[in-house]
Amino acid sequence: MLLGSRLLTGAAVVVGVPALIVGYIALVEWLVARLPFVWQPKVRPWLWLLPALVILGFFLLYPAVDTFYLSLFDTTGKQYVGLQNYTYFFTTQGTLIALRNTAYWLIFLSIFTVALGLIFAVLFDRVKYEAAAKGILFLPMAISFTAASIIWKLQYDYQPPGAAQTGTLNQIITLLGGQPVAWMVDPRVNNLALNWVGIWMWTGFALVILSAGLKSIPGDIIEAARVDGANEWQILRSIMIPMMSTTIIVVGTTMVINALKIFDIIYVMTGGFYNTDVLAVHMYIEMFDNLQFGRASAVATLLLITIIPFMLINIRRFREQEAMR
Repeated sequence: MLLGSRLLTGAAVVVGVPALIVGYIALVEWLVARLPFVWQPKVRPWLWLLPALVILGFFLLYPAVDTFYLSLFDTTGKQYVGLQNYTYFFTTQGTLIALRNTAYWLIFLSIFTVALGLIFAVLFDRVKYEAAAKGILFLPMAISFTAASIIWKLQYDYQPPGAAQTGTLNQIITLLGGQPVAWMVDPRVNNLALNWVGIWMWTGFALVILSAGLKSIPGDIIEAARVDGANEWQILRSIMIPMMSTTIIVVGTTMVINALKIFDIIYVMTGGFYNTDVLAVHMYIEMFDNLQFGRASAVATLLLITIIPFMLINIRRFREQEAMR
């Protein structure tokens, strides 16, 4: 019975959705045909876009507005508290730690990912096994953040001094005569260790995008610079980086957005403890553990406001690139 119900539902979706789309298109054209000829080119695009705009509004705009609305109320969602949840955010040590750590992620993930991606793009452009090398560095992108977090949690595993070390890094350190490091617990190193997981995953993405930008530079310009006596560092600094500036900015802003909404790595590896909390994890804890819906909504609203400028920068850069083609 259950299988039959699922088959009927699947058949209804497969047949019903295309039929609904075709019916909507036919209705739009029927309505447009009855408008004055001057208005038809102006009205038709908006009617065609209307379903997509409704879906975007329902799934994107409405949740954002509703989240901001909830951020103005207490945990019950009934008593209006104004900006009290925002005041709590900027005056509480726990949220300030999450804000500080998010800033760490923004700086380290963005800078190191772009820098390593650019270095590898330049180096791999000169070798015969370029495709294989890029594939190896891009491979971490094929796994989920949860899987990557588990892998590196095992790499960072810590046992007390004198005990057998099961973590790869601490095993290497002890073999070299050093003391094991509590990578996930020690506040002096845990945020850097977590950042490295994100850098390890996203460097391949930056490499592929930056490599495409590098190959768009005309070879004649580089050869002319070499003939004029420029060394490789001068070519990189004065020719490659300026001509790749748009691509570098796009990759950098993408990494900033990823850093601002980082969640999986922190939640899986430390749960936000040991001073590793970030805004997205803090929002989750306030919402599902503390049941503080107003505070969680305030964090979500602040995250959205912070991300919007970087999204606009990316959109502007994409438009500039399209205009140049």
